[in-house]
Amino acid sequence: MKIEDLQKKAKTLRKDIIEMIYRAKSGHPGGSLSIADILAVLYWKEMNIDPKNPKMENRDRLVLSKGHAAPALYAALIEKGFLGDEGKNLIPTLRKWHSPLQGHPDMKKLAGVEMSTGSLGQGLSAANGMALSAKIYNNDYRVYAILGDGELQEGQVWEAAMTAAHYKLDNLVAIVDYNNLQIDGKVSDVMDVAPVGEKFKAFKWNVIEIDGHNYEEIINALDTARTVKGQPTVIVANTVKGKGVSFMENNAGFHGAAPNDEEYKKAMEELS
Repeated sequence: MKIEDLQKKAKTLRKDIIEMIYRAKSGHPGGSLSIADILAVLYWKEMNIDPKNPKMENRDRLVLSKGHAAPALYAALIEKGFLGDEGKNLIPTLRKWHSPLQGHPDMKKLAGVEMSTGSLGQGLSAANGMALSAKIYNNDYRVYAILGDGELQEGQVWEAAMTAAHYKLDNLVAIVDYNNLQIDGKVSDVMDVAPVGEKFKAFKWNVIEIDGHNYEEIINALDTARTVKGQPTVIVANTVKGKGVSFMENNAGFHGAAPNDEEYKKAMEELS
């Protein structure tokens, strides 16, 4: 796909995200919008996946460790075709009783969800297990884990980082959504995690820092990660919380708040 096509996909993802959260009257728009560009590249360019065969043995895996950004993942699965012709009809059901679009991803409820997540800090450990399994059984699939920057405050992340480097999991790519906002405000004020790149370097990871909304940089980083042998790669993606909706951008208030009627209308106008 050309970059302009990927940009169109990301805009569609953002519209789906806003629609879902508005209809649910709850959810996490800020951190969902900030990873839309990254998901567009992963699902439409990078990953070896087949919506018609979501359990194929040698598929690439994506673990959304920051599980509260589930609307972004659901939007990607719907638009990619994992949920079939009825996928679009599920958009208004986010967080509704009996809907497979739960508040956090459930691998038993939805095709294409590789790991149930939401308890922050655990996703990288699960991704490690998938990547190590590929090594043991001589499979060549790759594993991607998306983490929030606030999530790096969890100690288990660094245990997992140490493990990935020890086992030389060069088929693993962690992507940090570094938008510097979490539910209580700036990450740098709540519990500063900087310098993120230097921390991962100390844990023997290959580190690539990018603009998480620049498609050339996202693509080049993922291409570079494929060439790295003997160590895992982390892509530190500098992003904007709420990217694409002006009044949500860099606004911690929209970490976990749904837009009202007026805000919904304005957001959809901007995305259209």
